[in-house]
Parts: sequence; C-alpha cells; structure tokens
Amino acid sequence: MVRNLMVLAVIFICLNSCKTEKPKIVSLEEDIVFLASDSLVGRETGTPEELIAADYLQKRMKTIGLQPKGKAGTYFQTFTFKPKTDPHAEVQFVSGDSTITGTNVIGYIDNQAEKTVIIGAHYDHLGMGGEGSLYADGDAIHNGADDNASGVGVMLKVAEKLKDSIKGSNYMFIAFSGEEMGLLGSNYFTKNPTIDLNEANYMINMDMVGRLRDDKTLSISGTGTAPIWNQVLNSTNPGFKLVLNESGVGPSDHTSFYLQNIPVLHFFTGQHEDYHKPSDDSEKLNYEGMRMIGGYILNVISELDDDAKLAFRTTKNESEDVPRFKVALGVMPDYLFDGKGMRIDGVTEDRPAAIAGLQKGDVVIQLGDSTVVDMMSYMRALSTFEEGDSTKVVVDRKGEKVEAAITF
Repeated sequence: MVRNLMVLAVIFICLNSCKTEKPKIVSLEEDIVFLASDSLVGRETGTPEELIAADYLQKRMKTIGLQPKGKAGTYFQTFTFKPKTDPHAEVQFVSGDSTITGTNVIGYIDNQAEKTVIIGAHYDHLGMGGEGSLYADGDAIHNGADDNASGVGVMLKVAEKLKDSIKGSNYMFIAFSGEEMGLLGSNYFTKNPTIDLNEANYMINMDMVGRLRDDKTLSISGTGTAPIWNQVLNSTNPGFKLVLNESGVGPSDHTSFYLQNIPVLHFFTGQHEDYHKPSDDSEKLNYEGMRMIGGYILNVISELDDDAKLAFRTTKNESEDVPRFKVALGVMPDYLFDGKGMRIDGVTEDRPAAIAGLQKGDVVIQLGDSTVVDMMSYMRALSTFEEGDSTKVVVDRKGEKVEAAITF
C-alpha cells in the first residue's frame, strides 16, 4: 500500500513538473502600451531603443508560433544606409562610417501553399522629434502610439488568428524599420526578399489604424491595384464607412510592394492633431476600433483564400499631380472627409488660419478666387499664393458661411 502511494506520488509530481505551460496571451493593449512607452524613446531607426522594440517583436512572433524568416535563420533582416542629405536622392544601402542600421522583424506561417500573403506595419517612429516632427517646443519623446504601434499591434493579432485557421496561403508578417526616413525597410526587403516575390499574392499594410472615429470611417488605399478589390472590400465590410482610393502609391510601406507589381491595400483611420507630436499616446487610441479592423482584414483574407492569384493592375500616381506650395495655411486637413470642400481637422497656433480665426471642423469652400470642392482643388488654390500675399477664405461653419482675411 505504501509502495503504491509512493508510486502515485512520483507520477503526480512528474505530471506536474512535466506539464507544458501555455504561452501567456498578450493583449492588443499590452503590445501597444509597451511599444509606445517612454522607455523606448520613440523607436527611432538605428537606436538602441529600436533594437529593444525589435527584440520584443521577435519574442512575440516566436510565442505566436511564427517561423523566423529574416537573415540566417533569425527573425531579423538588418540593412545599413547612409542618411540622405538630398531629399530627392535615392537612399544608398551601404556599410562603413556615418551609417545607420535598421532592423526589419519577419515571421512566417508555412502552409505549403503556392501563394503568400504579406502583412506589414512599420514599428519605427521619430525618437525625440527631429525633421519629421510637427512639435514646435523643442525635443520631446514622440511615442507614436497611432503611428505606428497601432498597426503593429493589429498585425500581431491577425497573426495569432491566422496561425491555425485559414490555410490556403502562406503568410509573412513584417514589422518594418526605417519607414519614417523614407520607406527604407520595405524598400530594402523588396530588393532583398527572404521569399520568392513571384509567390506573393498581395500585400496588406496597416499604418495609423488606431483612431477610428465614431462614424467608423476607414480609408483604404490601393483598391485599383487588383480588379477584385472593390468587390471583396464591400462584400466583407462589417460596418465601416469606407473611403476608397485607387492609387497604389502613397506615403507608407505598401508603395514598395506596388512598385514590384504586387497588389496592395493600405488601411488608415485618418490624421489628427497628435500626428508626429509627443501627444500621440496609447491612452488616446480606439482599441475596439482596431479589433474591428483586424477582423475586417481576416474577412478579406478568408474571402480570397480559395481564389487564384490576384491580377495586378497599375494605377495613376496621384502624388505626381500634387501641386508644390510656397505657403501653408497652418491646418491639418481631414483626409477622410467625403463632403464638398476641405474640412479642417486641426489648426496650428500662430499660423495664418489660426490668426484668421479658423476652427477645427470648418469646411473651406473658397480660397481666394478659387472654389474648393475637394482636397485637390484646395491644394491647387493654395499653390497660387506666395509668402506675403493676402486673400480671403470662406468656410462652412455648421451650415453658416463665414468669411475671413488670410495673410501668408
């Protein structure tokens, strides 16, 4: 009897000691709060803090069960470059003195499929500010919660859902470095891919998806890069008010893939007054909105799972039509506004608009002699002015037309 009890005790101890612990489930909030914390000092490309973020992301990918797909059997793909002195020059990926090293973090789900879906989001930001900052009061930590801890957080949640569910494709997840310096990480990856890019079916990019508004307006760019996009996006829409843009070229990492003839989509919830400022913090994000966007992306992937590889289609490069400006009004446009005119989403202090008394929510309907019906007509009107010019601006303020004098 005693012997039997001893045997049972040994078995019990063994079972408990040998029991495999389930990996801790990390919430969307936890991922974003860590990435956007002051301790990472804004995740500027090439800094020790960006490497801390990269290490965190590789551990998260490993916990999820993604295979490493960087260099030499790791999750990391490093690239070294010399900072540009000429903003119009092409970046040079080099080694040597006065260089910066960025680190893409890449995970993979191998379903032995013939086609691969690439899902990406950049994790770098502006550090203490610098050239890209819109903050006027000196150096400060730019946490970049919306830009773009939000996209990275949603990407990790999509990876968790795809790990053991939709099997018709392989899935590559890339957290890009160097986006804020000119799409450097995605540019480098597409020129030095760790898979055969001929197998790439399409690329989904999430950049600034953390500020979904109450009316659920969601911008999706790249809809012209494959003939089926509009149909799929509308049929799987769980309730967003969609603002669709055909162009495959834009100021984010999907552009690098479009230029390799890969269909793309870019999900975006709009700019705001905290864009590229220290105030872009994690407590201001809409986490339920991000979960809804992640679910929508899964719907799209599922809908296309059994389909043949998407046909690629070139689109008009809308950036080539953007006029050049010698002056600025000092406002943040609402890029999701789909009414007539240009809606102001934020006003910068001590700039022409603020001095003239323009307010957030005003819709510019006339600038000088030009009628403003959309963003492009607003930009064309603005491009005709030079510093020192004075003119009038007419705005629609809650249904009332208000005229003000503007001096640039």
